[in-house]
Amino acid sequence: MVIQRIRTGACLIILAACVHTALGEEKSIPKTGTPLMIEAKKKPHQKWIPKETYTIEQLVGYKQKADPATSRYGGMAGTKFPITGFFYTKKVNNRWWLVDPEGHLFIHKAICCVKPGGSKNYQQNLKTKYGSEKAWADSTMSWFKELGFNGTAAWSDDELLKTAESRPVYTRMWNFMAAYAKQRGTAEMGSGNHKYAGNVIPVFDPEFETFADEYAKQLADSKDDPYLLGHFSDNEMPLRTNALDLFLQLDKRDPGFQAAQAWLKEHDVKPDEITGEDRDAFYGVYVERYFSIVSSAIKKHDPNHLYLGIRLIGVSGNEAAMRTYGKYADVLSMNWYGAWILEKERMDNWAKWTDKPFIISEWYAKGHDVPGLTNESGAGWLVKTQKERGYYYQNMVLNLLSRKNNVGWHWFKYLDNDPADLTTDPSNRNSNKGIVNVKYEPYEELTSAMQEINRQAYRLIEFFDETSYADAFGE
Repeated sequence: MVIQRIRTGACLIILAACVHTALGEEKSIPKTGTPLMIEAKKKPHQKWIPKETYTIEQLVGYKQKADPATSRYGGMAGTKFPITGFFYTKKVNNRWWLVDPEGHLFIHKAICCVKPGGSKNYQQNLKTKYGSEKAWADSTMSWFKELGFNGTAAWSDDELLKTAESRPVYTRMWNFMAAYAKQRGTAEMGSGNHKYAGNVIPVFDPEFETFADEYAKQLADSKDDPYLLGHFSDNEMPLRTNALDLFLQLDKRDPGFQAAQAWLKEHDVKPDEITGEDRDAFYGVYVERYFSIVSSAIKKHDPNHLYLGIRLIGVSGNEAAMRTYGKYADVLSMNWYGAWILEKERMDNWAKWTDKPFIISEWYAKGHDVPGLTNESGAGWLVKTQKERGYYYQNMVLNLLSRKNNVGWHWFKYLDNDPADLTTDPSNRNSNKGIVNVKYEPYEELTSAMQEINRQAYRLIEFFDETSYADAFGE
């Protein structure tokens, strides 16, 4: 049993790490008063719908206060836990945390796609403002630190940003299944993610396991980097719950069809008598095969860093999928384009089904006030102004900070879309997703709201938990 010393209220107490308390309160964001009402919608042609929204100003009893001093990685410098030289996860007072390489409690606050734009407009504008990519990297990472961000996320220019004077804690984005399926000719890039033939991933191919092991050798070049948080193995794969039916629709020579047929025979199920229970049972086999193969390959070639999962979307309410996800991933990455706010019941279920922490690895809101951007592409919410984008950011971050199983969030993304850049996929053509525009100019009403809450994230956790973590320590 690990003993941890923390301060709760005015009393110093000793808690066992295995003590379990109930998550949260009845509201999705506890300790809040009267909400703001913001009008939002998903697509420009839809009607505006009022949404209850909370910011720091709506917290009842909270006194704003900057976070305590942080380590070079962005963890709370006063906390002391075992030093491993790499990030790991740990429960303290029944709350999940990341622990930085120096042993400090840490929450990953990051932006996706932090890199110079590739279009002619982006490149000319970067040269005009910064002069060089190195100057851009130094300036941008310094600015991120001022905004209270401590990292970058998927599809960022990790190699360039390693040269910045203020290095970010970063993640690496891989395509284990997408690369394999493209090689076999059954996947192609679609709008926002890869599309797979038959809407299934070819995980039953005998060759996939060997491919995954060979592919994972690339991870070794960063296995000793303390600034690396961990690895995503794929993005938004179609883990559809009717996989058994879908595999049975494939060509009879396909290994997936043969695996489905073999499963039916083994369980004495006739194709025309398949039940929901059968579908669920096969689904568990399907999902487990992917995660067992990929996680094993990742840990073999990089045993030092966290496996961050697949940026899951679409099945986060499925118990079988989540239990299997939690069995193999160290941190559950979840892309969120559902309700305006993450429901308490959903996050409680993630905690109950997996006992693993989660990161929201993609989410955003677009503003309807940017000339030239029609906001037709992308899955995020649409609000009227940049100020309301800031309200939405604080609303989601408060939602996450109040949950004891959340360890970070990754806003999508750094740069606005350039409508003139037709080389991008259709989901990134004409929308206000960035924290800067195509001229690398910040949306100050958005970024000031980000800064306000980012720089109080640890204090807000203490407020929600009614516990001081600033001097927490343990084994």
